[in-house]
Amino acid sequence: MTPGNVSDFGGAYKDLHSPAVLVGGCFTVIALTLSVYLILQHLRSYTNPAEQKWIVAVLFMVPVYACQSIISLWNAKFSLACDILRNCYEAFALYSFGSYLVACLGGERRVEELLENQSRNQVNEPLLEGLDKDQQLKRKSLSNFFLRPWLLGKDLLTIEKFGLVQYMILKTLCAFLAFVLELCGAYGDGEFKWYYGYPYITIVLNFSQMWALYCLVQFYDVTHERLRPIKPLAKFISFKAIVFATWWQGVGIALLCAFGVLPKEEKLQTGLQDFLICIEMAIAAVAHMFVFSTDPYHYTSASEHGKVTTETTKAAIKVEEGDEEKPALLGKTETQVEASGTSITESVQDIVLEGGQHVVEDVKLTINQAIGPVEKGVTKIQEKIHHRMDSDKNKKESELKVEQQVATSGDQAELRLDIGA
Repeated sequence: MTPGNVSDFGGAYKDLHSPAVLVGGCFTVIALTLSVYLILQHLRSYTNPAEQKWIVAVLFMVPVYACQSIISLWNAKFSLACDILRNCYEAFALYSFGSYLVACLGGERRVEELLENQSRNQVNEPLLEGLDKDQQLKRKSLSNFFLRPWLLGKDLLTIEKFGLVQYMILKTLCAFLAFVLELCGAYGDGEFKWYYGYPYITIVLNFSQMWALYCLVQFYDVTHERLRPIKPLAKFISFKAIVFATWWQGVGIALLCAFGVLPKEEKLQTGLQDFLICIEMAIAAVAHMFVFSTDPYHYTSASEHGKVTTETTKAAIKVEEGDEEKPALLGKTETQVEASGTSITESVQDIVLEGGQHVVEDVKLTINQAIGPVEKGVTKIQEKIHHRMDSDKNKKESELKVEQQVATSGDQAELRLDIGA
């Protein structure tokens, strides 16, 4: 870029910066207002903690994204710190969404039972012509995860959790690595050059993110029939639009700058990305009002205390009796128990304590699953080395015995010659 173009860009950036901050701020206020209102509604109607703790975590993603974007747009100096916060919470939100789907199915034990029953039913039926029973039983293979995930049984849940947690761990580590590289001047945000860390981190996160998404899609594909009451497709699309669309949007802007379509300036890249996110978060907040509504949690079972309401629906129908039609009245009575309000403080405590404990347990399990194959590999290598050492030692001992036998036989031959002489 020539000096003249740089000066033109600087002037245009200053002219557009203030209006962009103003417009982005308006959309941010809309996003925060709607999201905070919906979150408070869930905290007040906290009748199903197993599901709602994860819903609140997903909903909180909009305020995090919106606040990060408007702060970064207002002052580019805070861009990197805001990106780290957004990236860390983005990974946690993806994990929360997966946990929400599991909770809607009745919890992990219930999901494992459902997956195992579904796997047995599929195995008992002929899957493909020409396959015998033994081949069908070999269902817990990597190829089945891509082609026939329903055959994996409860292992599918383990793979899904591993896919989500590995992304959460890698996303957090890469965010802090990017911070360290930026302090050392070796990150190069948006620069696709081999001596910068940005392209390598981008490649790692892309693979990690796509694997996490694929695991979630496979799990949804197997369980979507049982998830139908919560309308999972709308929730899945609204969530995916925030997490993955914003990420690819940033990569796309960086590529446009790299190919010269947009001015190759860091301020423009971050500013355009932040401005678009402010608008998108307002749209996402509106969508969440319908997708993650609190209506299903306003009522609870009759065993709980609350306000009992009875609703009777009547409809007039005609019944045929012989050749005549006689009018009849069909009535349907529904009894609902309105849940009493819950304390917001207690709801927050449950989300932080119970949800945090759940996250820690899954992270430990994922790390152990990742370390397990490494330990087995190291053990095999050690066994091979030990076996070779033992074989070499035995070989040397056998050679030494042969030499001793040869020497002994030689001494005996000499002794015989001496006696014969």
